Amino acid sequence: MAVWKTAFAAIALGAVAPLALAQAAPNEAAESRKVTLQADNVYVLENENTVVAEGNVSAEYQGRVLTADRLTYNRSTARVRAQGNVVILEPDGTQRFADEVETDADLANGYAVEFAMRSPDGATASANSARRENETLNTLDRAIFTACELCEGDTTPTWAIRAREAVLDEDDGMYTYKDAVLEIAGIPVIYLPYFAHPDPKAERRSGFLIPTLGSSSKTGFNYQQPYLWAISPYQDLTISPAVYSKVNPLLELDYRKRFWSGNLNISATVTNEKEFDSDGEKFGEQEWRGHIFADGQFSINENWLWGFGVEETTDDLYIERYDIRGENDKRGLYTNQPRTLLSQLYAVGQSSNWYADASVLTFDNLRLTDQREAAIADVLPLGYAQYDLDLGAFGYAGLNASTAFLSRQTGPDSHRLTVGADWSVQKILPGGVVAQPFAEARFDRYELNDFPNTGDGDTVDRGVGAIGTELSLPFYRPGKSVDIIVEPIVMAAVGTKGPNDAEIPIEDGLFYELDTSSLFDANGQAGYDLYEGDGKIGAGISTVARWKSGVQLSALAGRRWRDRDDPAFDVPSNLDGTASDWLGAVSLDWGRPFTFKAKVRLDDDSLELNRLDTSVDLRFDRFLASAIYYQIDEEITQAGIRQEGVILQSEVSVTDNYFVTYGLQRDIESNRDIRHSIGVGYQDDCSRFELVFERSEQVDRQLGPSDSIMFRFGLKTLGDFGSNSFD
Repeated sequence: MAVWKTAFAAIALGAVAPLALAQAAPNEAAESRKVTLQADNVYVLENENTVVAEGNVSAEYQGRVLTADRLTYNRSTARVRAQGNVVILEPDGTQRFADEVETDADLANGYAVEFAMRSPDGATASANSARRENETLNTLDRAIFTACELCEGDTTPTWAIRAREAVLDEDDGMYTYKDAVLEIAGIPVIYLPYFAHPDPKAERRSGFLIPTLGSSSKTGFNYQQPYLWAISPYQDLTISPAVYSKVNPLLELDYRKRFWSGNLNISATVTNEKEFDSDGEKFGEQEWRGHIFADGQFSINENWLWGFGVEETTDDLYIERYDIRGENDKRGLYTNQPRTLLSQLYAVGQSSNWYADASVLTFDNLRLTDQREAAIADVLPLGYAQYDLDLGAFGYAGLNASTAFLSRQTGPDSHRLTVGADWSVQKILPGGVVAQPFAEARFDRYELNDFPNTGDGDTVDRGVGAIGTELSLPFYRPGKSVDIIVEPIVMAAVGTKGPNDAEIPIEDGLFYELDTSSLFDANGQAGYDLYEGDGKIGAGISTVARWKSGVQLSALAGRRWRDRDDPAFDVPSNLDGTASDWLGAVSLDWGRPFTFKAKVRLDDDSLELNRLDTSVDLRFDRFLASAIYYQIDEEITQAGIRQEGVILQSEVSVTDNYFVTYGLQRDIESNRDIRHSIGVGYQDDCSRFELVFERSEQVDRQLGPSDSIMFRFGLKTLGDFGSNSFD
């Protein structure tokens, strides 16, 4: 709306001295100010002291082009007027239209009649008239604004703002509207006596964001209105009060700040309310309740950084009651488990040949009672360091150290210190055999308090290690359409005999399970408390097929054997007995349309299916889907309960604009849906609308099954909500 002033400057210069324009500019500055004016007829009205250009008038100045039927310049009043089919084309592609445009010589004041504008991204604005009252303030009367691009023949955009008056203030980059009406498909849906939003091309500005509306059986009808406060170019605060029909209001705050050395993020909510169940029935004492999620990471120098993550809540069920987002987001070196809050403070250092980290971790399990909560260990601290050595033709060696101090409010404590070394080298033997000898050694010291098999302050020392080699023989078959690689792999090693001391508590290996990723490791057990010693062999075969089109199919199958049974390993670990179950993994990558991954674990005797994990991602034309299916036999679960379930998220475009979404998390074994949702929506280039119904059948103390309805929408340039991608 305001950019037409520069184009008018070009026309004013061209009208005052049309003859001089044909002469060569004396210098580059003059050349940059050169105006080209063309018209069928140019003449001067001496009585009126006016210069007139008529017929196919075209003026060009610094990349801007103005066309009109008639152009006049009054030398007495210094007024410039363009009339008839006025079009101004900006260098960025913006087009401005009017029946008539007039401005004074200094361009501080002017007007346009029957004004319209179209930006390169399709946004349009129109008005009965447009006035420029000073160098920064522009006013449109009876204005219409939309970010929707109108195709030929279309007269009604998906959405538009119609207002009695619209003002663009170039100083603060804001559009303001008086008596504004938001229209959807030409139908008025919201009236606002006053409304404002930033110029789409302006920098970030403070203002109201797109609200969230919905209904839940827990909280009733809800409305949340966020407001973004742009405190500075490098920090902002989003203030989002929410009101509910069944419970008291809640205030949500999201603060972000970027420093020269890092960044800080804080998300928190607070309310004053009683506890309530899944039907919104209140009980207990009314008190202040809330949560805080925060994280930050900062560089110390080119090799070191430090950071923190905070996750706290006043009540175990607070996050579930108010459906707080971000519970399982990563906020530091470590990621928490579902329904478990993790707070951490850490430092990390790294260069080309060394790595080190140290952290302090505290946990808050939201599923447990206070008595069991006290038995969860905090890690104060956890540390790891590694230094790598390049030995040239003799391979690579590494030195490492680790420590973990586990402390509980109630129950045993343990302190562990570990130092170790490892070595490996890769050689190509005659016949194409790839040999990789390796060796590793480790010393552990434990200080234990209050464990059943030890007394207070007892110390347990242990030395473990292994030596062996990995052999593989890759066979490569190139083809016209597909290349195939088949590679048998065998790992054989001898380790410390009977390395697992009954006095050493098992803290970090309780839920570990051997799979194809560790089939050929010297030590098949992750963590430090357990170690797979004795003689062992891992054998398998790997196959990869790569098509010229980019499709890739890979598979790995194998098994692991030991020369003796170690009672420290249980059945779920897949390291019990003298032979593991059969393991397999397969993946098919078809690019964007289709990817598939699966892992299987078959019983070592009967070959019955003990475990199956699969995932599929589909993107075919109008159909998007992401699915996970799992099945675990009761014999290999820690709880001794069979598990089977599916997680699905999908979206189907029924037409070019309308779509349907469906999500499901189902526990097949217990024959119940943990969570499922269905929604319908509309989207185009400038908007997205979704109406989603969700049913949750999770039961946790006072919270049982609940229903919710959420209306989500996003308008281009005014706010964006919703996505086609799935987590």
